[in-house]
Amino acid sequence: MSLNGPVAIILAAGQGKRMKSDKAKVLHEVCGRPMIGYVVDAARGAGARTIIVVIGYASDQVLESLHDEPDILFVTQSEQLGTGHAVKICRELLADYQGPVMVLVGDEPLLRPEPLADLLARQEHDGAACLLGTAKVHDPMGFGRILRDSAGRFLRIVEERDCTPAEKAIREVNPSCYVFQLPLLWDALDQIGTSNAQHEYYLTDAPERLMAMGQKVMALNVLRADDILGVNTRQHLAQAATVMRARIQDHWMTEGVTIIDPHNTYIDGRATIGRDTVIHP
Repeated sequence: MSLNGPVAIILAAGQGKRMKSDKAKVLHEVCGRPMIGYVVDAARGAGARTIIVVIGYASDQVLESLHDEPDILFVTQSEQLGTGHAVKICRELLADYQGPVMVLVGDEPLLRPEPLADLLARQEHDGAACLLGTAKVHDPMGFGRILRDSAGRFLRIVEERDCTPAEKAIREVNPSCYVFQLPLLWDALDQIGTSNAQHEYYLTDAPERLMAMGQKVMALNVLRADDILGVNTRQHLAQAATVMRARIQDHWMTEGVTIIDPHNTYIDGRATIGRDTVIHP
């Protein structure tokens, strides 16, 4: 199959057990819209022309939620064997494609297109086999840490569950926003094993494998802390909604809408509002 690039792969196969829900995690709503819809928009806004969504748990629900979206292909991950495996099963679909592929996760609804576009542009300019988008956060709990050498060059990602105490103190984190060059990524994934705490194939091992192959890998701090809130619990969902509400309100006020009381105003993520509208609480 001939695909138009850049390509984006969105990982959306997980159940999200901590949500305690029968619904696919990526379908929980933020400001009236499923989380994955925001991630699809961010990928498109960054320049992705073809989007592949990896589905698994409650796959029919995810298919139904995205059935009106153009240029989306679906791949099913029948066994949850890790993020590296989730990307690898897209290989057949991408067999004839050579170029950049952006890999994102479907439970980060606050991702903006601008930093993703920056990653794509830098990857093209620098000819890197992999660019990672990183963020520096006050509380890095739950994220993989970015390890650099004394000159600031990227060394590897260490998942939190595999971190030493010193590594856990690192505040630069990996929010799972990557741009890889194909077909080089496939060579790296072929070398990844499961010798980690979860016995899974980690996509986070791919950058280090590419470096061992003599390829150029860079980690760029282009993301803000409020871009990378991954939703794993209902508390995270509420936090994401708070940030998204503020962004939506800021957008409409910039477009000429008056909001009398932003703290008590709720605007759907897909609403359209005319200029000079006044919104009361």
